[in-house]
Amino acid sequence: MPSTMKGPAIFLAQFAGDAAPFNTLKSITSWAGDLGYKGVQIPTPDARLFDLQKAATSKTYCDEVRGICADAGVEITELSTHLQGQLVAVHPAYDAQFDGFAPAAVHGNPKARQQWAVEQMKLGAKASQNLGLMACVSFTGALAFPYLYPWPQRPAGLIEEAFTELGKRWTPILDAYDEAGVDLCFELHPGEDAFDGATFEMFLDAVGGHRRCNINYDPSHFLLQQLDYLAFIDIYHERIKAFHVKDAEFNPDGRQGVYSGYQGWLGRAGRFRSLGDGQVDFSGIFSRLAQHGYDSWAVLEWECCLKHPEDGAAEGAPFIESHIIRVTDKAFDDFAGGTSDRAMLRKMMGIE
Repeated sequence: MPSTMKGPAIFLAQFAGDAAPFNTLKSITSWAGDLGYKGVQIPTPDARLFDLQKAATSKTYCDEVRGICADAGVEITELSTHLQGQLVAVHPAYDAQFDGFAPAAVHGNPKARQQWAVEQMKLGAKASQNLGLMACVSFTGALAFPYLYPWPQRPAGLIEEAFTELGKRWTPILDAYDEAGVDLCFELHPGEDAFDGATFEMFLDAVGGHRRCNINYDPSHFLLQQLDYLAFIDIYHERIKAFHVKDAEFNPDGRQGVYSGYQGWLGRAGRFRSLGDGQVDFSGIFSRLAQHGYDSWAVLEWECCLKHPEDGAAEGAPFIESHIIRVTDKAFDDFAGGTSDRAMLRKMMGIE
């Protein structure tokens, strides 16, 4: 039977805070449920909402978490390990900036920080399994991204060596997810070494085509790169196992284009917007995903440089719901069909 996408759901990371209702899992899921969301994607580094270590070791705790969500009328869609995945591979140029994603105990110690990140990723596999989830979303991290533009000329073999190293670091993690029966879905995002289709293919090759290496599809990053995000679905649909519904706009002018001239978010040619306020063709996206049988969650990720987050969240649930296509189990012209046999078919074509 054809399957229909699930949703609407919401990624809680951009909404979590120290003030109610955003400071506990119970209150933030109730807020999301009241807005009409049916699922929540939980950020694992935020101790206000979730204890990753405990979830990986205690099924009782996982039952409690599921119960809190159920009481609010929502399910857990996936766990997010974006920040930990980022730290699996960090170029030295970004050490100081990314230390803030890790505990103070490993600040200034890249090797210890990486070891912590790898362990966190493996905890994410076990926690997802204990919660009965099919997928987890993350980042690849980056060793080559500072060399994105080929000037000065890159030394021969630099990119290949970077992806070989990524493969060494990620294969054991992907094996842990395979053992747990969970897909690891990488968000293809500038700042990561896997940021588009070509680089995802390089990463996939580096991990030996691992079956758990999949994609968290987010069209906003592709629009800002001026990539054909509809054709992307046609090419990679078998690996798309998660979906961030996020809008963006690209307005180049005589002063800036894709690189956006070091401007802040308000002044950039490319910037993120709330759902429906940008340029992403969501009707096309939901149609392509339905065509290819995507049946997992549609999850709002809110990042807008203009609109208040609570307004974006309130508008997001009905927006997603209105775009989800209930997949038909019958053809529109079935009424015109009829039974046939080989003799009749040959007669129709004049074949003796």
